[in-house]
Order: sequence, then structure tokens, then C-alpha cells
Amino acid sequence: MITSQKATAAASLPDKSKGDAQVRLDNRNTVAHSARRCPQIHPLPRSGETETQGLQYKQPITLPRTSPSVPPPEPRPSIKLRSGWLCRTLAATALALVTPAPALPATDDGEVTNFLLDNGMEVVVIPDHRAPIITHMVWYKVGSADEPPGKSGIAHFVEHLMFKAATTNHAAGELGRAVSAIGGLSNAFTSYDFTAFHETVAPSSLEHMMHFEADRMVNLVLTEDDIKTERDVILEERRWRIDNNPQAVLEEEVGATLWQNQPYRIPVIGWLQEMDKLNWTDAAEFYDLYYRPNNAVLVVAGDVEPETVKALAEKTYGKVAAGPSLTRTRPVEPEQNARRTVTVRDPRVSVPGLSTHWVVPSYHTAEAGEAEALDLLAEILGGGNRSRLYQTLVVKQGIAADAGAYFQGTMLDATRFTIYGAPRGDAKLADLEAAADAEIARIVRDGVTDDELDGAKDRCVRSMIFARDDQPYMAYLYGSTLTIGRNVQDVREWSDRIRKVTTDQVKAVAARYLVPEHSTTGYLLPKTGN
Repeated sequence: MITSQKATAAASLPDKSKGDAQVRLDNRNTVAHSARRCPQIHPLPRSGETETQGLQYKQPITLPRTSPSVPPPEPRPSIKLRSGWLCRTLAATALALVTPAPALPATDDGEVTNFLLDNGMEVVVIPDHRAPIITHMVWYKVGSADEPPGKSGIAHFVEHLMFKAATTNHAAGELGRAVSAIGGLSNAFTSYDFTAFHETVAPSSLEHMMHFEADRMVNLVLTEDDIKTERDVILEERRWRIDNNPQAVLEEEVGATLWQNQPYRIPVIGWLQEMDKLNWTDAAEFYDLYYRPNNAVLVVAGDVEPETVKALAEKTYGKVAAGPSLTRTRPVEPEQNARRTVTVRDPRVSVPGLSTHWVVPSYHTAEAGEAEALDLLAEILGGGNRSRLYQTLVVKQGIAADAGAYFQGTMLDATRFTIYGAPRGDAKLADLEAAADAEIARIVRDGVTDDELDGAKDRCVRSMIFARDDQPYMAYLYGSTLTIGRNVQDVREWSDRIRKVTTDQVKAVAARYLVPEHSTTGYLLPKTGN
């Protein structure tokens, strides 16, 4: 419930977080690892994803979306994620392995535990006792693809308001100030299929963070001034990040062309003309419908025991009443049966670029083994400087400054497979496109070699092992997996499934999905270019 001059207050949570300022972080900071290929977790934010940073005050920042001519950008905020996606996150119902409030078994260090609170909130605990620090994340199973028609941008808008506004128990900005006072970090982001809020703090601050997050889950207080101020912020954010960036403009136009019926065709940040009309009622209705414990997943990673997390979660989140059961029903994307192109010319463009996209199944929608095969295909075709595209276009032919591919597998519905490139010197985009098409055709005709596939598998599995050293990343991995309808077991078994993929499967998905007549290609050109 949202209170303002138009509404009455919701029942408040007991406020036990005040007076806890004695918590200390011992001046420790997390250090994000550099990007690695498989698991090709798409960087945060992914294409279209928006992110808000919050330290002492709400500082809205939407990082650049995936460029049409370069690989997904490296993340900048406190939690650092990867490119592509789970080489990525994975698929069946998120509650398949859990029962309500079970007795927790003794676990070894690093053994992931999950359980349900009585109000339906799922909890995942990822112990890591190497450093006295924890990452606390609350994921909501709602993103921009769940927005009502004509209200694009409302999911991201409400995420901003969660930072901006007061609650019945806390003043505006109090969470950010509390986190900053103990040397921690807080942040949030919105994507197509989920919205998440997270803090990185000392273990002794965990209950403090849980009280804050449980409070704003149900007791948000909005005024008309909050609405007006933050609406101006997101409008300016769009102008800065999208309208002022030719690559972002092309990416937006490509998305609107690639998807014919799916809400993924609408940018996460929203269309300007609809964002400008978002109001108090829109925010209140969206918040009341989706911000409930039975529509959320809590992930805690770090120096903590499952029994402790369970007790604190019941004490805080467990006090919040469940909301109505929600079913995520989306329009179905029709069969792609025509090749489409999108061209953006802009005087600010100095180096042209291209990207070609295909609609393919995600980990949630694919037949058994297909998503894993698509991940490995992306790694072999364009996963780095050992890939076919890089070796052929950049090293051997010398016609590209960069070339690659990625598969965005962590989506609730169908997703995209993308190749991209930028020319070198006097080379033309047509030369790049023809060479890239020839590499795809070669895989469709001849398949990939055993050595190529084994190398790709090794890199993927090795990166999943290394990912365990990255506490925030592991929290992201499990949270994003569960919010798209998959479960903890899917993450555990992902490496085994990757190992089982055959060369025939990789060849089959290339032939089935990378059909030129079903593609959408975006061209970014100088204003006077050919």
C-alpha cells in the first residue's frame, strides 16, 4: 500500500532497525572480477536493463544498453556481471525443489540452501566464509515486460521511487545513508523480467538491511512531489542514455523491429511520450500489485549461516502479508519469416557498425539441450579472440576492428542470438556482413570440430568455477535464475548439461535458428556514409 495525500497508511512493520548504527564494515570493500566468457552472464545491465545506484542519496544511473557494434558493456556499479548470459541462468519452476519452512540440514561451506517462508517468499542462502561480508538481494518477479499497455517505463519508475520515497517507518533516503555510514554499497536495477535491490555490508548489518527492505516492500509513502521529481529524473535519464547515443537509438529500433508481438520490443526505460504521463495512480497500482513477499526472492550470499538467515528472514520479511497470486501471461511471438533491416544515420558516428539478431529460445523456453547448445555456439562463433568470427574477420582477413557473438539466455520468454562487428580501415560493412554470414553458413553445413567444442566447454565450466569466487555475482546468478521460473538445481547441474552437448546439437541449433531470412540486422552509419 502507498500512502500520500490521496491514501491512508498501510499497516506498518515493527521498526527495529533504528538504533543499529553501531554496525561496522571494518573498511572492507568488495572487488569485482574482470569479465570472463562462459558462463556468459550478460553484463549488468543487459541490453535494455536500467540500473540505479544508491549510496548516501538516490543517484539514478542507467548504464548504456548493448551497443549494436560492440560487445555488451562492462558494468560500472557495485555488483558486476558478465556478458552473454549463463553460458548463463537456467529452467523449470522456481519452487520445484522447496517446501515451506523446512528444517535446515547442516551444510558444508558453500552449499546452497533454499526454503520458503510461510508468506510464500523464497529464500536462497549461499555461504562463503572467506571474508566478513555479505550480499543481500531482494528480487521481484516483475520487469518492464509485465507493464500494462500504454504505461511503458513504470517498472523502472517504481524502482526509482523505492529509493526516493519515505516509508511509514523511515525518512526518504534513510536506507542509503545507513548503508553509506557503515561503508557498504547499495544499488538496484530493472530488466525485462525482474527488478532487484541489493546491499553489500558486514554480516552484523544483515538484520538491519532486512528490516529496511521488508519495510519498503509494503509501507512506501509517495507524495505528488516525489512523482514529479522522479519522473523528471527518468525523462532526463532517457534523453541522456538513449536519445543522446546513436548506438542506443539503433539498439532500441532493432528491438522494436526484431520483436513483433513480445513486450521485449518496448525498451525497459520506456517510450518518452508514455513516461511523461506516468502518475501517482500508475505507480501506486503497480507497487500494490507486484511488491509482495510471494512475488519475491531473497538471496543472501557471504559470511552467514542458513539457520541465521532463516531466523532473520522470518523475523522481518515473514511479518509481511502475502499478496494475491500472480500469473505471468505474455503475448506469444509469431514465427519470424522475413528478413528485416534497420538503419540509423547520425553525424556523431565516426565508425560504422552492424549487428544481426535472431529470435531463439531461452533457457526457460528451450527444448532439452538447445539453450546449452546455443551458448556453446555463441562461444565458438564469437566468444573471444579464439572464436571463428574474430579469427576470420579480425586476424586473417583484417577487415574488422572487432567481431563477436552472444546469446541472451536468461529470459522468461524467447530471447535473441546476436552477432556484431565494426569495420577496420577502408573495409565496408557489406564485407563484414558477407564474411560473418559465410562463417555461419560453414557451421550450418559442416558443423564444429570436437576440439572447438571441447575448448568452449572447458572455458564455460572453468568460468562457472571461477564465478564462485565472486560473491555478488553468485547472488545475481541464483536470483535471476529463480525469477525467470527456474530453480536452484538448474544452476547446480548447468556444468553437467554443458558437458553433454554434442557437435551435432550445435550444428542443429545453428541450422534451425540462424536462418538469414529470419534475421533482423541493424546498421549504424555516419550521416554522409554509404
